[in-house]
Formats: sequence, C-alpha cells, structure tokens
Amino acid sequence: MFDGSMAVSFHSLKYPSHMMGNVHKHRILYRTMKNPILAVPPSSTLLQTDESGNLPESKNSSGSDAASTNSDSAGLLINQATTVGIIGGVSVDSTLNFLKKLVQWSSKDGGDSLPFVLCSDPVLNKQLLSHERSHFPLLSTKRESSRMDHTPIVGNLQSKRAFLERSGVQCIVMPCHISHSWHDEISRGCSVPFLHMGECVARELKNAKLKPLEAGSPLRIGVLATNATLTAGFYQEKLQREGFEVVLPDKATMEHTVIPAIEALDRKDMEGARNLLRIALQVLLVRAVNTVILASDDMHDLLPRDDPLLKKCVDPMDALARSTIHWAQSVEKGLDC
Repeated sequence: MFDGSMAVSFHSLKYPSHMMGNVHKHRILYRTMKNPILAVPPSSTLLQTDESGNLPESKNSSGSDAASTNSDSAGLLINQATTVGIIGGVSVDSTLNFLKKLVQWSSKDGGDSLPFVLCSDPVLNKQLLSHERSHFPLLSTKRESSRMDHTPIVGNLQSKRAFLERSGVQCIVMPCHISHSWHDEISRGCSVPFLHMGECVARELKNAKLKPLEAGSPLRIGVLATNATLTAGFYQEKLQREGFEVVLPDKATMEHTVIPAIEALDRKDMEGARNLLRIALQVLLVRAVNTVILASDDMHDLLPRDDPLLKKCVDPMDALARSTIHWAQSVEKGLDC
C-alpha cells in the first residue's frame, strides 16, 4: 500500500479524483505491523494538500472506491464520532511518528484503531521551518519576533482546520510544536474540540502527583526546545497555569549547547549533537527540576531509548496521542469531553 501512489476520490465532497503520493518514503514506520495492508485503517484517509487546504489536481486516477463515501454520509469524507483530524507540521517524519503511536496505542487492546484524516502540505512544512530558522541562531526577544508577519502561516493552518471540519472529523490535533504558537488563532470558532499539546502534557504532569526534589521548593519542570518554541511561551503558560515553576535554559546554555547542537544536527554530526544535548539536559536537571519537557522532535530522537537522561524527559507528542485516545474513549462512553 505504501510502495507507490494511491488514488482516492471524494465525490461526496464534490472534489475530482486526486492522487496521494510520497507515502512510500515513510513505509519503514509500518514494518512492525503484521499486515501492511491494514497500516492505515480502511476508514482513514491521508491527504496531501496545498497551502489553501485544497487537494492537488491529478491527471491519473485509479482505485476510486478506496475512499469513496456513501449517500448516508451527508457530504462528509468520513462520518464516525471518533474521527480525528491531523494537521501536519514542520516535519513529515514527526507527523508520521505521531500517527504511528496514535494507531498502535488506540488498537493495542485488540480493538480498531481510531479513524483519522491526515492533512499534509509541503508548503506549510517550509513555512514553519522558515519561521523556526528565523529565530536561529540569533536569540530574538518576544518583541522582535512579534514584528514578523505570520499571516501566511496562520491563514494556511486555518484553511487546513476548515478543510478537516468539512471532512467530518470530530476532533483536531497538531503534532507540531511550532504550530502551537498560533493555536488560539487557529482554533478560534472551531466547531469541534481542538486539543492543545501544551495543555495535554501539563495536565498529565499535574495528574502524576509529582513531589518536589527539594523540601519546601515548588514543583519545577524544565523545558528544552528551539528558541522559536520557547519564545512563543505556550509551554510556560500551560505549565504555570497548573501550578508548576518553569525552568528554561539560560542564554549561555542556548548559545553554547542548544544552538550548536542544532547546527551539528544540520551537519549530520550526530555524535556532536548528542553530546551537546546531554550537557543542556544536565544543566536543567541540576536546577532541581522533576522532569524536562523535550519539545523538539529532532533533539528527542538524538538519544538512545535506554539513555538515562532521556528517561528524565517527557515527549509532548506522547501526551497529545494519549489525550486524543482519551477523548475518543470518552466519546464512545457518551461522556462530554
């Protein structure tokens, strides 16, 4: 299924037939699944759209019944109460990694995985990457960042949200740290729940009933991320709302470890990037933080799974996946999420 392009048609949405390509590059993510044909649930659809949220035209089409809908769908691409809409982010790999977790974790007890619609746009990928790089290597202040014109990115993300709503999804998520810089703008007026990754991880940490590492001290949570994510401040805001004291890397740590680690990563110097990341984590941990939110997929993937430092970190993507599954379970039980 992932060895080439797959043609799907959405006649009930009044779209012509379209091609979905480039999925074969990421088929490695599904090798562990016993039946690759079921890597994407039959009720799920992967879409690659342009910056306006539209599907690209295709000259060729085959297998038009792959994602067709019936007349009972009332014009919706997919019509199930637990359908999740996913807006891809700066990295296709990280988006697919999130999707893999969502599919596997939601079906781990032998049930069906959650139905989903994934909207991926190479133009949006480049816009978000450009925004992230605009904060790098200079340490911009919040005031400097606010001068940038983010209108094209916000408009693109809003069009994706609107497309997913029209498709019939009942919940929307963005497995992308940078995109959450404008979560309030994108989610405003949304007709379905729009989960916030920062809220998901802060809520999980709150429910974990952590104890301060030093008697009489507040609960401290460290956040390690790119400067663009730290400047946006949404992780700090969500954590502080739950009563945590947030510890961020100081300017020297950013300049001498975090930024050089990203530069090393760009040069494919994995060992150098890994060593610098370890130093940055250790600097945060000696400040008596209970755990570190590692809000960068590139940095998170640097460390081996059995690395002791990684065990002291939490991945917001995991919290988002678990929260999405919890939302679906609540819907199935008839609870109000």
